[in-house]
Amino acid sequence: MKAPVIADEREIGQALDAASADAGHIREIIAKARELRGLSLNEAAALMSFQDPDLEAEVFEAARDVKLAIYGRRLVLFAPLYVDNHCANNCLYCAFRRDNSELARRTLSLEEVAQEVRLLENQGHKRLLMLMGEDSRHCSLDHFIRAIETAYATRTDKGEIRRINVEIAPLSVEDFRRLKAAQIGTYVVFQETYHRDTYKEVHPTGRKADYEWRVTAMDRAMQGGIDDVGIGVLFGLYDWRFEVLALLMHARYLQRTFGVGPHTISVPRIFPAKNAPMSYRPPHPVSDAEFKRIVAVLRLSVPYTGMILSTRENPELRHQVFNLGISQISAGSRTNPGGYVAGREHSPEDEQFSLGDTRKTDDVIRAIVEQGYIPSFCTGCYRLGRTGQDFMDLAKPGLIQQFCLPNAILTFQEYIEDYASEETRQAGESLIESVLQDVPTQARQSEVRQRLDRIRKGDRDLFF
Repeated sequence: MKAPVIADEREIGQALDAASADAGHIREIIAKARELRGLSLNEAAALMSFQDPDLEAEVFEAARDVKLAIYGRRLVLFAPLYVDNHCANNCLYCAFRRDNSELARRTLSLEEVAQEVRLLENQGHKRLLMLMGEDSRHCSLDHFIRAIETAYATRTDKGEIRRINVEIAPLSVEDFRRLKAAQIGTYVVFQETYHRDTYKEVHPTGRKADYEWRVTAMDRAMQGGIDDVGIGVLFGLYDWRFEVLALLMHARYLQRTFGVGPHTISVPRIFPAKNAPMSYRPPHPVSDAEFKRIVAVLRLSVPYTGMILSTRENPELRHQVFNLGISQISAGSRTNPGGYVAGREHSPEDEQFSLGDTRKTDDVIRAIVEQGYIPSFCTGCYRLGRTGQDFMDLAKPGLIQQFCLPNAILTFQEYIEDYASEETRQAGESLIESVLQDVPTQARQSEVRQRLDRIRKGDRDLFF
């Protein structure tokens, strides 16, 4: 069977070539985006075509308003957990590449997984993104699924993991069914670049060199019963404008084929990685200014899709793009197996890529609060079946705010009670009182206040 054309390079090129930078046209597009209807390929291309700082400010303001309309003042937090870093691929931008003989390779035992999870739970985390390399000789899918089961089963006196998302190499439909049976949330995999010639250049050997196998991963995941999938590219491998439009084409393909688009889009940039030559000299480097445009255009183009930001970026830039569309962030991250147990003694050279934000989780949370956002550890939608199309049916008319903001408040109150420093606790209590006014109805506000009282008295895991 012929593989579907998911990102049509010819169509993308035509959209970029035809993009108009006319100010009147740009403002018409901005006005449409504010109606939360999303944007066409040509409209998104136009928003990436101009250099006028006044127009850019209008795009940024619209992106902020759209983000607040859909997601409110909440930011969902998670932490990555690497189970393994053996890899048979040879990606030129990644420290885990096969030819990096200086990297300390490791596959965590189930007890080591539990140790990592306990440390993350003691930071207050309720969501994990679990990852492994692509070399079944060292870490099989069986072992990875047992690691997921171990993470769910590991509990401390104050907390547990309630939601595990997964970022691993593409699988067969049958193996995706096995992953679904392990009670995962979102399956995430990045195409890295949708530009075929570039993809071939940067993935010289290994299973990952097969462009078609990777680009159709989400088809097999959804056929395997996984409702929520997350896509992304590694910005810096090819022209960022091309990659943005390719992401939009992939999102629309999923919507057209399966009735629901991606649950999340991730926007990592290339950063230095040990013995990964391309990571030090990206072929198409993306500036901070261009990165902010990427986030804003994606937010306006796919208003109901979550956008994920990693700790690759430095704290200042992270806080700037919170206002442009980001809805999920990692905090307190380590990107090597065993990195949380190793703590400050670990070698940064063992990580998959260099980190720009090395703050402790509590420091990240306090800074979020000081910016007026409420940290959320909510997992309610996934545990109540509000996923895939059901989630979108609530999101598009704005009904999801009846659940998301109240659950963010409740989970943040848990964090305050169990994990927060005194400084964060004081700032958090004040913010909660302010954000309560944003809860859509008086009846729901009253319900939230009642549950906040129960949490302060010792109840946990309350959600709508």
